[in-house]
Amino acid sequence: MARSTHTVTNQPPPLADYDVYAADRALVAAVERHLGHLDPRLLDEARAELSGLGRTSGSAQVQEWGVLANEHPPRLRTHDRYGNRIDEVEFHPAWHRLLGKGVSAGLTAAWNRPGGHVRRAAAFLVWTQVEAGNCCPLSMTHAAVPALRADPGLAAEWEPRLTSTVYDRDLRPAARKAGALFGMGMTEKQGGSDVRANTTAATPLAEAGTYELTGHKWFCSAPMSDGFLVLAQAPDGLTCFLVPRVLEDGSRNVFRVQRLKDKLGNRSNASAEVEFDGTWARRVGEEGRGVRTIIEMVAATRLDCVLGSAGLMRQAVAQAVHHCAHREAFGGKLVDKPLMRNVLADLALESEAATTLALRLAAAWDDGGEQERAFLRLAVPAAKYWVTKRCPAVAVEAAECLGGNGYVEESGLPRLVRESPLNSIWEGAGNIQALDVLRALRREPDALNATLTEIGLARGADHRLDGAIKNLLTELADLEGVEARARRVVERLALVLQGSLLVRFAPPEVADAFCASRLGGDWGASFGTLPHTLDLASVVERARPVVP
Repeated sequence: MARSTHTVTNQPPPLADYDVYAADRALVAAVERHLGHLDPRLLDEARAELSGLGRTSGSAQVQEWGVLANEHPPRLRTHDRYGNRIDEVEFHPAWHRLLGKGVSAGLTAAWNRPGGHVRRAAAFLVWTQVEAGNCCPLSMTHAAVPALRADPGLAAEWEPRLTSTVYDRDLRPAARKAGALFGMGMTEKQGGSDVRANTTAATPLAEAGTYELTGHKWFCSAPMSDGFLVLAQAPDGLTCFLVPRVLEDGSRNVFRVQRLKDKLGNRSNASAEVEFDGTWARRVGEEGRGVRTIIEMVAATRLDCVLGSAGLMRQAVAQAVHHCAHREAFGGKLVDKPLMRNVLADLALESEAATTLALRLAAAWDDGGEQERAFLRLAVPAAKYWVTKRCPAVAVEAAECLGGNGYVEESGLPRLVRESPLNSIWEGAGNIQALDVLRALRREPDALNATLTEIGLARGADHRLDGAIKNLLTELADLEGVEARARRVVERLALVLQGSLLVRFAPPEVADAFCASRLGGDWGASFGTLPHTLDLASVVERARPVVP
């Protein structure tokens, strides 16, 4: 009898039908830590809510929706069959299912409930692991709320729609919808990150607070949203405006979608170039204070960049550890091989440090006190700079852990690799974040004091952390010519902050490995170069997702 050539052996089972939240020990610990001091009933509610979303995220069906949404990217329809301009973007049904799940899970509803930002941050980190593209409109809708509060009338009108848990995809007046989504348009061809170079013009209309916009936005995210926050030049300077997609009488606002961007990753999500030509808009905040008005939205979306990168890293590490826990080579499981264990532990450290820092930032948002706001002013751009920079390296190394299998689309790793650079570029690339940190250091001493107070809570617990704090203070003591070394300063700040949090809250083996490598200098230039004397097996086991 001929032997079969098609017996499949030595392949791991799919990482599916599991609770993405409960399988992430670092995330669970952070949620318990930051919500544990609140009403026990609230913590129980959050646990149930997050595990429910975790099971949804881990289901094979929802994972397939993520695949389909990326395999069938959005399509632009500028005109209908009769030649009428419609400027609509068509999405695969999987996109709408994902976006609907995200809205119903409360990913736009953090602002008005106790512990709302921690709960949402954990959910956002979990949901990113399914499909990161749909997190873009969820993020901007969530982040628009504090910007709109610059105008109490607008906030009262729009906030209930934006924080709704109902997804309504139809284009009609927002007043007739149970829920609404928001996009944003700041960037122009001639400006890039220099938003003050915007040339879109805003001409006042007869009705107070209303304007007519003329101009071009080089990047407008989520063009099928119900409203957009944009910047334009009014008579008294750069100003923030709300542009509704559909006007109150049911007619379409002038919102010309010229083309969709053909992006490296994030392919399920539509990013567009749009033209305003007599477009109706309503002013948000005062004329000439557009950056100040919209900066609250930017700060919130920057935190989501940190959360999104932490989620991508977690999924990459989970896939790598899961594969190596089942795959055999050279007489044993890959996960038990000393060199592979070193690589996996190194990746796990990066992931846990990112998650721990991201949830600490969310907790500061919930607190809302003066010191916590000062802490966020420095910590958010530093975290956004560093965590998003680490994401591509983690994703690529995790793909390599799967060998050739990780280079194949079906593994899911190539999608993570393509997605991984996005959060470093969106909402201000690396240099913008570094310069923002320098600006806070120079102008807002309370921000540095609050951050150093947070870091100092771990002082004396680890000599390598203490040494890193001393070196950081030396760097900060000399701000002469600091712009050329801004990235170095911000990197050290972020690492010391992560080290302080891990020393205080992570298991000893995790904190020890992080401090020895990232702060103590006993580390190489690539992953898998941790000191061999550390308890790496425990670090890897903590990162392993347990599938029923």
